[in-house]
Amino acid sequence: MKKIVIYTLVISILAGSTACKKSLLDLKSQSGYDYSTYFASDAAMNQAVIATYAVLLHNGLCQDYFTFDLLGDEAKRTTNMQGDNQQLGDYTFGSNVSSIATLWNSLYRMAFRANVVIDRATAWNPSATADKQHAKQYIAEARFLRSYAYFRIVNCWGAAPLITSYDSVLKNKYFPRSPTSAIWSFIESDLSAAIPDLPLSYDTATNLGRATRGAAVALLGKTYLYEKKWAQAQATFEQLLQAPYTYDLDPSFDHVFSTTNQLSVENIFQVMNGTWTDWSIGNQYYVFGGQETWGGKATHSDRAQEYGFKDWFNCYVTTGAVNAFHYPNPVGGAPYIDPRAYSTFYGDKPSGGDTVYCEHCSTGKISYPFNASDPQGDYSWRKYEYYDLVPSYGGPQSPINMQLIRFADVLLMLVEAHIQQGDIGSVPLGLINRVRQRAGAVSYLSLGADQTAAMAILMRERRLELCGEQSRYFDLIRWGIAKQTINAERAIEPGQGNQPFQDKNVLFPIPDVEKNYNPNVAKDVTNGWN
Repeated sequence: MKKIVIYTLVISILAGSTACKKSLLDLKSQSGYDYSTYFASDAAMNQAVIATYAVLLHNGLCQDYFTFDLLGDEAKRTTNMQGDNQQLGDYTFGSNVSSIATLWNSLYRMAFRANVVIDRATAWNPSATADKQHAKQYIAEARFLRSYAYFRIVNCWGAAPLITSYDSVLKNKYFPRSPTSAIWSFIESDLSAAIPDLPLSYDTATNLGRATRGAAVALLGKTYLYEKKWAQAQATFEQLLQAPYTYDLDPSFDHVFSTTNQLSVENIFQVMNGTWTDWSIGNQYYVFGGQETWGGKATHSDRAQEYGFKDWFNCYVTTGAVNAFHYPNPVGGAPYIDPRAYSTFYGDKPSGGDTVYCEHCSTGKISYPFNASDPQGDYSWRKYEYYDLVPSYGGPQSPINMQLIRFADVLLMLVEAHIQQGDIGSVPLGLINRVRQRAGAVSYLSLGADQTAAMAILMRERRLELCGEQSRYFDLIRWGIAKQTINAERAIEPGQGNQPFQDKNVLFPIPDVEKNYNPNVAKDVTNGWN
């Protein structure tokens, strides 16, 4: 697969005292680079942009599927799971849990690198027309990535430090928390500024994965939706359904999560993962030591290995998630099993899950070893796995790109924007059926008698379509139903801890690493949490 190769780039801040008289030892090397001279070419600026994308593979982000699948009660830990992910699965985590601290650090690293790109690209001032256009594009890409980082930050922690320029870091190391309204406003402004300078697409396969104009429009629409600005969300999402955009649903639901998904017409923004072949390209286990310290040019995902029932098998699919695929038939008659169950998990025939694997192995297909007596349930992840090709992986090496924004999600968010404005008519009905029909599910005849009924259908549709894509936790939080929903499901879930979802869990705790470093943040945390 031709993809972006994430090259390592160390961005240094060279700030020193000039109070002492210069000596011969202080003379600057004429062949050396520093912050003011390195970013003086298109190649150097492009490296800085790629280094900002590279944070998507850093600890905290590259494995955030664990964090949000567990918290959203779509995944549950097996006895194989180690480390503080057990605490996430049991809702016993606190401000010292490492996965939350590394997520915080990586998101701020992304924002910092984006600030560097914007600062240097603004100062670059090239003479060539192509370079001038690239400078605008690089700034727009950085704005998109910075917006993505702050979107994640404000949804996880609420009020948080808002660092909007490189120069501000030189003047202030201890930023106070900004209110959520300021962060949301900044995201809207950044994305609005980025959109006109981003390309609709890129001309070579080596640029796959870079932010497009459509990705920025989609994230802006999602921002409005999360802010409950329904009309603005609707108008923004509707742009993606017409020219010049050409997004569509992939004819194959399975293909969206396959080893060849990099060219799916449904993609809007992905984390690009490359096949790991051997140790010459980098450490196969870089997720444990960090991509930029261990990884080299390795960009594979370890999700298939972590979730795979024939490999590390750290997670089951929850009973609640499996049960969600069983619901009253939209056109009447016998209870319905949604066909997306087959693409989401392995199980027994009554569950609707896939019952065989290795369909394309040289040995021929093999029956899934469902164990009905397993006290934790025995439904294993199929989405983002590729057991149709091999009987086991033998180590992290998955090339499957992770979907961050895809067209089906946009269609369902557009449906929600309609419903929240009181429209439960033919337009949102047609959109939700468009998503269902792609997967082979029967169409709804209506969205129900009122807004409440329509929202219940939309909520279930998002759960089924996006199961295992780290969306449900945030959906439940923003809908204000996380506590009652998750606690009700955990009450029937075998093999899980007993700690309930508490009111404080609508936000993450501010990490100890930040409180210990930043006194202006620490003094604002009065309850030991947020």
